[in-house]
Amino acid sequence: MREELLRAGASPAEEAEETTLRPRRLAEFVGQPALREHLEIVLGAARQRGQAADHLLFAGPPGLGKTTLAGIVAAEMGVGFRITSGPALERSGDLAAILTNLDEGDVLFIDEIHRLHRIVEEVLYPAMEDFCLDIVIGKGPSARSIRLDLPRFTLVGATTRTGLITGPLRDRFGFVARLDYYDTADLEAVVLRAARILGVELEPEGAAEIGVRSRGTPRIANRLLRLVRDFAEVRADGVVTGVVAREALRLFEVDERGLDKVDRGILTALCRTFGGAPVGLSTLAVSVGEEPETVEDVYEPYLLKEGFLQRTPRGRVATAAAFAHLGVAPPADGAAPDTASLFDG
Repeated sequence: MREELLRAGASPAEEAEETTLRPRRLAEFVGQPALREHLEIVLGAARQRGQAADHLLFAGPPGLGKTTLAGIVAAEMGVGFRITSGPALERSGDLAAILTNLDEGDVLFIDEIHRLHRIVEEVLYPAMEDFCLDIVIGKGPSARSIRLDLPRFTLVGATTRTGLITGPLRDRFGFVARLDYYDTADLEAVVLRAARILGVELEPEGAAEIGVRSRGTPRIANRLLRLVRDFAEVRADGVVTGVVAREALRLFEVDERGLDKVDRGILTALCRTFGGAPVGLSTLAVSVGEEPETVEDVYEPYLLKEGFLQRTPRGRVATAAAFAHLGVAPPADGAAPDTASLFDG
């Protein structure tokens, strides 16, 4: 089992570069103003008392800064930082090994905590509440249970699927926060900060062009900045202007609303292939060559947020905004509604 997990598919060099872009202090963190204020109070109070901060749960879509905030909590408290993930903890012994090696006040970050195995989650309950670990020694009639004391630590959990976290686990977190998508101004600030760190000459118009196409997500903003930087170095004079950013993002098939090739494929399937009729998730996924879970978790949230897609009892339906974005006339029978259904099809 690896506790220090690298981003899937990333080389060590890419991972190191991404790490340097992460803010290390709360004052450097851009966006989420309400959450920043809440954390200032929670962490400040813990420092004044000389105690470990209460357990924290961060929820929200991928790429909004949950892992970064976990690292900031450790830095602000001046303690050690340990990282693992829910799927990596396959046995209760895996978690026990990590917990028994923590020092006083350390921050333990569990990414995708909703994917913890139930038996591992049961071990976590007394550790979070009483800072102790119940271990069974032996088997059969001779088995006996012993309780080990743990140092007071702070558990920081991150999840993209809040509804999959069990009630008993969620209730053991002292502070639960949901991260929202970023507005364009905050994303411009994120891109300008990253450009200074990476040594990219970025003009305000270029930052604005990247920010508006970043789908409200800092991780995507940083990824687009690196693509535009590469384009500027190869096809231009290295300076990222508004014109250079637009040309680069056009080449990489990211349109002015932040939609990529798969996003447009989903809308094209709904608007052209199926003519605005409701489409089931599995059928839609097959039509764009993706897994249903990928369509539902990765692509649909942004399309729903931007008003291009609806979930109805009969299936997924493109809105009038989707037809307009593709330049396709909506069906004559008005099958492209403008209001979202309350039901998930």
